[in-house]
Amino acid sequence: MTHRCSSVPTRHNSLHFPAMAIAVWLFAACATTRETTPPPVVTGAAEPAATPGQASSDARSRLAEGWFDAEEAAWNMRLVSETQPAPEFIPAAPGDFNYMNSDMAFTGNHLIQGNFNGIQFWDISNPSAPSLVKALVCPGWQNDVSVYENLLFVSVESLNARLDCGANAPQDEVSPDRVRGIRIFDISDIANPRLITNVQTCRGSHTHTLVTDANDPENVYIYVSGSAPVRPEAELAGCVAAPPDQDPNSALLRIDVIQVPVASPVQARVVSSARIFGGLETPTTHPEPDQSSDGTPLGPSPDQCHDITVYPELGLAGGACQGHGFLLDIRDPANPTRVAAVTDPNFAYWHSATFNNDGTKILFTDEWGGGLAPKCRATDRPEWGANAIFSLTGTTMTFESYYKLPVAQTESENCVAHNGSLVPVPGRDIMAQSWYQGGVSVFDWTDPKNPVEIAYFDRGPMSATELQGAGSWSVYWYNGRLYSSEIARGLDVLELTPSEHLSQNEIDAAKLVEFDVLNVQEQPKLEWPPSFVVARAYLDQLERNSGLATDRIAAVRSELDRAEGLSGQPRIDALTALAGQLDADTAGAADADKVRTLAQEVRDLANAQT
Repeated sequence: MTHRCSSVPTRHNSLHFPAMAIAVWLFAACATTRETTPPPVVTGAAEPAATPGQASSDARSRLAEGWFDAEEAAWNMRLVSETQPAPEFIPAAPGDFNYMNSDMAFTGNHLIQGNFNGIQFWDISNPSAPSLVKALVCPGWQNDVSVYENLLFVSVESLNARLDCGANAPQDEVSPDRVRGIRIFDISDIANPRLITNVQTCRGSHTHTLVTDANDPENVYIYVSGSAPVRPEAELAGCVAAPPDQDPNSALLRIDVIQVPVASPVQARVVSSARIFGGLETPTTHPEPDQSSDGTPLGPSPDQCHDITVYPELGLAGGACQGHGFLLDIRDPANPTRVAAVTDPNFAYWHSATFNNDGTKILFTDEWGGGLAPKCRATDRPEWGANAIFSLTGTTMTFESYYKLPVAQTESENCVAHNGSLVPVPGRDIMAQSWYQGGVSVFDWTDPKNPVEIAYFDRGPMSATELQGAGSWSVYWYNGRLYSSEIARGLDVLELTPSEHLSQNEIDAAKLVEFDVLNVQEQPKLEWPPSFVVARAYLDQLERNSGLATDRIAAVRSELDRAEGLSGQPRIDALTALAGQLDADTAGAADADKVRTLAQEVRDLANAQT
């Protein structure tokens, strides 16, 4: 979660703020905005819609409050399990920022969940009853996590984080005990994580992105997004707070790149500071700029990225960089460069990015309100605090539409677009996304101009009268289910159910995609093995969109069933013949492209039998 501000409180003063004030400072990633030359590519957004979209009959609009007993609503999905945090991570009273659950990473049958007080390691081999393996107390906001082999990387940028994970926060303005940057743990014994080293950075690490390079297997790289004020040089040598036009060593307007030698992670170090902001103008501000707690108007401060999603298969990254959406070339992972940028006058704070699987679209989120405010009320316009969907042709991003949670939330529910991931349904672009106390929304954005919700899960507010931070921080698909990190309530496991929007075949096809490791911000290329269920998923899609005549759909289904009952050469012959028939069907099909895809899937299935 991140806020914006136009001025930064001094570090000395921040040390003595109460918890809420420190939270505002941490979520207020402040810096200087400067006008320079235009970016290489800038595209605008469409005119905003006239009225907000509120479905008053939606069950989510009338749920009863509660901490661990709030009323729940689900549509086209079900709650498999809900697990409270480890005792070490449950505050004495709701709303304590020091105990918020944050982001997640996955390795094998384990889910690693960050928390502002440390890290929780869960065994999810039985999703119906996740079991706690280890609760590691290690204070440091946000404690966002990623994993590579036996290494765990953890982001910290708060003033209370110690080098040794101790609970006694450093109190001095300059302290040799403070860590702000990336912690690296050895998790070869996941029940006993061992801190290896800390890599210090000038602005700490609000979030980070793990980057692997097939051409450099000896190293992994970490892109550090640090949004806190620059720390004193007396605490970390080389930290310069002056803007780059005054000092080329400035810690502003850059991302730090850490190289981690896999065989010797203790040698991890910052190897470059990528100046990806060069040549940008100050972006157009939000029509109604957000307000700080003292009423000061806030605008975007484009001097740092909040979150970067890399897609190594494409050699590209999507950078959500406060006032801009960036496209980065990452083919040289140690030296990323900006190749395109977009702005949007309806966006307050570019927060995160997601590519679709074939790299023809990119979605950016707007964390308007910083995650600490109710921005899904009936009075909030639907293009504010929403997703912006762009088509992607080469390095050109063209705005297509907005998507926002389609039901209004209450004044006491923090709600805005946040973290999510693709649901691997072949032939469609489907995303599950967190909206804090707006819950989880699953939507189809295959048609980038007309995204539509197809499933949801939500709870009532923590309080009906007082806004207390809670809700889904992130929701990610992992090996057949959706896992949601609930800020105040723990860990939710969800499962999609068949509906008019999503068939059982499509769900089963999605479950064929399995990961050994998943860090969502390093987006993997989704691939499906040749399968009868994948072919049936495509056929269901053709039926849903009337892409092929009804009688042909019935005939193809029947022939698929017959072929599956065969074996050996008879099965190969039946599938090969069916693929040829589908090739012929493309001539008169309303959705010829989908029929071609189905024909190729059937042909691949035939070839897989040999």
